[in-house]
Amino acid sequence: MSFIAELGLGGNLALFALIAAVIAVVGTRLTHIADDLADRTGLGEAVAGAVLLGAATSLSGIVVSVTAALKGQPELAMSNALGGIAVQTVFLAVADVVYQRANLEHAAASTANLAQSALLICLLSLLLVVPYVPEYTLLGVHPATILLFAGYAFGLRVVNDTQQLRMWAPRKTGETREETPEDDALAKPLLPLWLGFIVLAALLGLSGFVLETVASRLGEQTGLGATAVGVVLTAICTSLPELVTSVAAVRRGALQLAVGGIIGGNAFDCLFAGAADLAYRDGSIYHAIPDQTLLWMALSLLMTGVLLLGLIRREKKGLGNIGFESATIAVLYAAGIGLSVAAA
Repeated sequence: MSFIAELGLGGNLALFALIAAVIAVVGTRLTHIADDLADRTGLGEAVAGAVLLGAATSLSGIVVSVTAALKGQPELAMSNALGGIAVQTVFLAVADVVYQRANLEHAAASTANLAQSALLICLLSLLLVVPYVPEYTLLGVHPATILLFAGYAFGLRVVNDTQQLRMWAPRKTGETREETPEDDALAKPLLPLWLGFIVLAALLGLSGFVLETVASRLGEQTGLGATAVGVVLTAICTSLPELVTSVAAVRRGALQLAVGGIIGGNAFDCLFAGAADLAYRDGSIYHAIPDQTLLWMALSLLMTGVLLLGLIRREKKGLGNIGFESATIAVLYAAGIGLSVAAA
């Protein structure tokens, strides 16, 4: 895409905005299909949000990270992945604001979302530890990458068991939204739903491929640097599907899908690091990332811990009709942005 290199700052910003709009529109449509698939397949909103919606809305981001790693840009690859986790957690706070009846984490009670949050904390902790272990690679791949993918697969099995076995159950209140399959969704044939889902997911992946080139050029033109661009620009843009799908799910009444889509997308985003390590040919990508990106790893871990506390506490009402966890997450993210820009 040599034409992007010839565009000025205004042209690249306009192209960036266009890609963001495409991602937002496609993400909205994906929400409806994912909700129908949750009912039609019997997966349930929380699991469908974590696995289907979370993975599909993350495709554009994983393309950015892998493409950047292939080009020898580990800072952009890792900051995009981990910056996305942080901003997507903030988007859950936005969805909490949209849902006016009660705190979203109270109404969308789900043991699967609790398990998914615990899995995310484990994956983030692993990513935070790896830079401090020996820089050993096998065929250019660090052993932590294998552990990351295996841990994710095992974690999904635990999440599914949590949903199916129901060893724990949230206490129902007047504001708890119980999941009930819709008759219209149950009547829809599976094949068109899966085909539509795959096509829209592919569009998100293609948008991420273009976005990586635009983001790299913007980093050069603005002087922000790869890490700041990855955290502030590409992470926010590639995370727009999570924002759009969460808000759309809340308005549709699929509250567990909204929460599960964010948490599941964050867990899937941790795999960006493993995919980037596979694509990066100059050794272990975990040992090539700057301290600023390590800050976002730790910050994402802290934000997830706060979110898990909110999911367990299930506060009905809070300041501004949102839970304490949503307010705290927003403050933590703003602090992280300030630190990143100041260090750029």
